[in-house]
Amino acid sequence: VQLVVSGGGLVQPGGSLGLSCAASGFTFSSYAMGWFRQVPGKEREFVAAISWSGGSTDYADSVKGRFTISRENYKKMVYLQMNSLKPEDTAVYYCARGRGRLGSLRAYEYDYWGQGTQVTVSS
Repeated sequence: VQLVVSGGGLVQPGGSLGLSCAASGFTFSSYAMGWFRQVPGKEREFVAAISWSGGSTDYADSVKGRFTISRENYKKMVYLQMNSLKPEDTAVYYCARGRGRLGSLRAYEYDYWGQGTQVTVSS
């Protein structure tokens, strides 16, 4: 199982950024996927999750209405579109594979993790 995250970088407050996660080594369409983020000294924080089919999504309250998670099963890709970014969104972002078909807010419900990508929101 491999998850490769790309798309991080530096963006100004109010700007947008898209993250991508390329999956390989498993039947992608059978698993939920999630995005988490972490800042130094804090626990990994749930951001968004999407079910195996893409028919169900969940978001942290802090990003609801600003971030969108999506997936393309035939490409084995999951995405996180981040709009109206705030300085408090600064973190390392990770994608992760769920243990089942439905997404979860809990990190222990995910068994494989990508390498993470830094997102910095600053003027």
